[in-house]
Amino acid sequence: MKIFRELTELQSVPGPVFLAIGIFDGVHRGHQALIVEAQADAAKTGGTAVVMTFEPHPMMFFQRAEAPLRLSSPTHKSVLMERQGVTHLAVLPFRADRAAQTAEEFVHELLRVCRPLGGICVGAEWRFGRGRMGDVMFLQKMGAVNGFEVDGIPAVKIRGEVISSTAIRLAVARGDLNFACDAFGRPYAVMGTVIEGRKTGRQLGWPTANIDTEGLQLPPDGVYESRVIVGSADYRAVANLGIRPTLVSSGTRVLEVHLLDFQGDLYGMNVEVEFLRFLRGEKKFASVQDLKAQIVRDVASVQPQ
Repeated sequence: MKIFRELTELQSVPGPVFLAIGIFDGVHRGHQALIVEAQADAAKTGGTAVVMTFEPHPMMFFQRAEAPLRLSSPTHKSVLMERQGVTHLAVLPFRADRAAQTAEEFVHELLRVCRPLGGICVGAEWRFGRGRMGDVMFLQKMGAVNGFEVDGIPAVKIRGEVISSTAIRLAVARGDLNFACDAFGRPYAVMGTVIEGRKTGRQLGWPTANIDTEGLQLPPDGVYESRVIVGSADYRAVANLGIRPTLVSSGTRVLEVHLLDFQGDLYGMNVEVEFLRFLRGEKKFASVQDLKAQIVRDVASVQPQ
């Protein structure tokens, strides 16, 4: 997959170029519908489908203190895009100049760099440009004048509820992993770097990898049956999320995973942790021995049958 960091780099992409534009946090089924449409449009004309997104999340630029927790880190988003068959990904920096750009200026910039611009695919409710003045109707008017197609993709629903990043965040926060799984078409997962921990798991006889999850939406504290993806390999695992009350705790939430049948060093690696099933809530045990006995039961519950 080719990744572009500046808009001018799209000049090298064989046209006509069909853009799927959005934030794509989590790459849920609504986002997937946009990508599939752009890919189909490009295939009809022998053009190139390009997914365009922005970093940081615009809400982090405008409302840093109130910015939502993310469903996918930038690295994880790229991985998810590649799994969707995306071959060209534009990750544009969202800076003050981009925030100040009008909707018309943005479209004209796309027309200059895409040779030619074949089409734009966005969510039906998408807004863009200074003051959020650009929408699908605006794009259609620009397209009619400048010769590009516009697809406004309707929202995808499950259980009568619109799939959105906001709805998924709320579902994950309350522990509704089934809704998240349906919304993504896959188990909810986070990706982060394995960082140095206190090695308490190793001292208990169950070594764990501590995952950096800063800024990511996590489910409620507890123990989960998980799958951990390391490169091209995956492992069944037990994940513990919480403050580890039985041990000496800093009070900070920690995600740590014990990989079954794994040998090796994960420090510094990006790993993906899928939350498959809630096993139990986090609790304070009367002794370390009681905790160790419970860990044995937790591991046994996720062993292949």
